[in-house]
Amino acid sequence: MSWKTRATTAVAEWHNQEMTQPVLPGMGAPKGSFLRLIIVVILVFLLPLAGAATVGKPLAAYLQFPPKTPEMSHAPFSLPVFLGLALLILATTVPLLLRMISFRRGNGPRMPAMPFPWWGWTGAGLGAASWILAWSRIPWMGGFQAHTFTPLWIAFILLVNAFTVRRTGRCLMLSRTRPFLLLFPISAGFWWSFEYINRFVGNWRYVGVTEFGQVEYFLFATLPFSTVLPAVLSTRELLLSFPRFDGAFREWRPLIPSRPNSIGLAALLLACTGLFAVGIAPDVAFPLVWVAPPTLLIALAALRGEPHALSGIASGDWRPAVSSVLAALLCGFFWEMWNFGSFAKWAYAIPYVDALHVFEMPLLGYAGYLPFGVLCAEVGDRFLAGRNAGG
Repeated sequence: MSWKTRATTAVAEWHNQEMTQPVLPGMGAPKGSFLRLIIVVILVFLLPLAGAATVGKPLAAYLQFPPKTPEMSHAPFSLPVFLGLALLILATTVPLLLRMISFRRGNGPRMPAMPFPWWGWTGAGLGAASWILAWSRIPWMGGFQAHTFTPLWIAFILLVNAFTVRRTGRCLMLSRTRPFLLLFPISAGFWWSFEYINRFVGNWRYVGVTEFGQVEYFLFATLPFSTVLPAVLSTRELLLSFPRFDGAFREWRPLIPSRPNSIGLAALLLACTGLFAVGIAPDVAFPLVWVAPPTLLIALAALRGEPHALSGIASGDWRPAVSSVLAALLCGFFWEMWNFGSFAKWAYAIPYVDALHVFEMPLLGYAGYLPFGVLCAEVGDRFLAGRNAGG
């Protein structure tokens, strides 16, 4: 089988993996999936608030809208914590990296690539112009420089989908247009939830946007927030088009839990406890901002016997999980890179591990993108799945 055929097959399998599940009329995803999302949203909202109330913190500051980051003091750098987290991260990621590097695929005949679509060149032009505008400080451009994030990421989404078309002849943006467009408003609400929970941990704040009023702040923030899920899921699809990636993780090491219900219940309780702790001791519990939400969704799915982003691992198919994780990490690199030289930007304040910055982000902070990728898959795939959602 040629590399082109394998790439197209891999992407098609990903598009269609949930097509046999029962769907809501017109919604295109299992009913239980949306119920899980609603439950998790409620838990993410209430549990940190309950934790803060338990220790007597005033709650009004957490309920302001829009949720701007408060000034908070954080624990200083700790070498033991840094090394401990680094070892944990390496233990979970190095086997995946070694698998991809060591995998050897067969040499089949190569078919010519598809033409690069015209709208991909439009994305390239928009991206170049937006990048220059974002990082320059030419006086007459000053009025636009606080608003470059959205065009940069629209350009990124266009380019990633264009490269996928060139490799496979199809892409998420064209083959599932309606649910793909639905991802934009869903993504806006999705990231606003992180802005809310950041009120408790204060790990990032925005600079260069203080002149905005509340309504302006909400509108101008919602636009770039809307690009998160389309960018991550489009990048995941492009990764799945590479034969090395498909071959390395299609049939690897199956991990079958011996007592899935017990593990699911334990994960659910630990994630709830972690979110509760975010409101009590944010400097200790801040990593759970990224770990707890996907854990909640997956634990609830496991307890209900529903598929989720990690389901394939039980049969040795690591492609959905690894592609989602890597897609978020790649997007994270570009988020942080473009943020670094921009006028309106975010800056970090991370307890214990605030060292070895790559752009604005401490090195170990990039590990947060790994569970974030699983969460993007869990949320985004609910709106991409099903027969009736296709474009």
